[in-house]
Amino acid sequence: MRIIGNFLDGKEIKSNSNRFGDIYNPNSGEVQGKVSLSNATELEAIVQSAIKAQKEWEHINPQRRARIMFEFKAKIEANMDELALMLSNEHGKTIADSRGDITRGLEVVEFVCGIPHNQKGEHTFGAGQGIDVYSIRAPLGVVAGITPFNFPAMIPLWMCAPALATGNAFILKPSEKDPSVPIRLAELFIEAGGPKGLFNVINGDKEIVDALLEHKDIKAISFVGSSDIAHYVYAGAAKYGKRAQCMGGAKNHGIILPDANMDMAAKDILGAAYGSAGERCMALPVVVCVGDGTAEKFIEKITPLIENLKVGISTDKNADYGPLVTAAHKAKVSSMIDKAIAEGAKLLIDGRNLTLTGYKNGFFLGPTLLDNVTPNMITYHEEIFGPVLQIMRVESLEDAIKLPSEHQYGNGTAIFTANGRAAREFAARVEVGMVGINVPIPVPVAYHTFGGWKRSAFGDINQYGMEGVRFYTRTKTITQRWYEDDDKHNGNAFVIPTF
Repeated sequence: MRIIGNFLDGKEIKSNSNRFGDIYNPNSGEVQGKVSLSNATELEAIVQSAIKAQKEWEHINPQRRARIMFEFKAKIEANMDELALMLSNEHGKTIADSRGDITRGLEVVEFVCGIPHNQKGEHTFGAGQGIDVYSIRAPLGVVAGITPFNFPAMIPLWMCAPALATGNAFILKPSEKDPSVPIRLAELFIEAGGPKGLFNVINGDKEIVDALLEHKDIKAISFVGSSDIAHYVYAGAAKYGKRAQCMGGAKNHGIILPDANMDMAAKDILGAAYGSAGERCMALPVVVCVGDGTAEKFIEKITPLIENLKVGISTDKNADYGPLVTAAHKAKVSSMIDKAIAEGAKLLIDGRNLTLTGYKNGFFLGPTLLDNVTPNMITYHEEIFGPVLQIMRVESLEDAIKLPSEHQYGNGTAIFTANGRAAREFAARVEVGMVGINVPIPVPVAYHTFGGWKRSAFGDINQYGMEGVRFYTRTKTITQRWYEDDDKHNGNAFVIPTF
């Protein structure tokens, strides 16, 4: 049985810890490996390695850094099949979905290949008599990322790519549930020509999270996970004077107006709700139908689509989605379905009793559809994070805008309509960070930026794009003047200078 340690100075090393976490095969339910739960002493060795590597890396010109990032991209592409299979075997998502996970992360690596342009500062010639002013975007030093189980390739790449390209050293603390892909990404960075010690991985639990927050030489923390932990990390980062971007949970709403193309809306929402077994922070688990007639049409269209979904093992090419990540998470999602029914939701399709022949111990859950969900239900307020779609009914667009705007989470939302004016009004007024118009999962492309509002995000700077460049750099502004030999100083040196 494989025991995964840490990645330090260009190679995987054994941990000194005697604590371990189980790595499951979600298809069979069997433990397929162990991951070391490291301690603060091990983190110290990694930080010291990162400090040494970063001091040299930040002085390498941006063109050379960009070439290494370009080669990193090429290495990931060349090893796509290996990475996708590794990801599916630990997470449970299908091979096709795993490839999508990796590809969306690769888009950010592609973006930072343009770092010579994106990291440029500003310059004003002649801001005063003989005075020029210019700014530079300097790296922070050693930074860290803490990533969740549901995107073990994409989110680490969202963080490490801009951090490394801008001249920082990066320490990754991935999820204990699926740690193999993050280790492999660090190896590929070395194979791409990246300096040893610059991209390190430490596996662990809360002990390592706290050690990262408390370490004086770690200048910034990027986090993606649940909202409670996001808030904890953000507060800890503030306490210890670190920059932080902390992305939390979500409860994304899909608004359907009566004039929507119902066939397309049903197909789009089907994938957005049930893809990756609903284990996406940008999944669409709530549909808000404007009018009872709209709800009935939607149910009529989506019911046969749900009934034809194929749940299978992650390597089944015909499977629409695979198992949940752990038995504990499956039990949690099942309990949320129980609670929704107890709260008064109408169960239209029940996925709780699904079993796969030959995989009776796998963490499979069939697609579930609930109707008549209301705003006072706990299961509406909380993130279910599984293959469960909830239907709500409202009377007007105004009511539909109100629901996502007043929800505790504000990650993403979507509206399905043929009315441009209604879509424009919705996009302008809804209190959510990312909006789709006839797009069910509005994750922005890599040269824009990702980030929610309210309890979906803590911090002022979003993930990737130019926001990512800004997060991993700090501005230094230089005001300069060069004297001629015969220049004479005129003016009062004790008065604040004006130009």
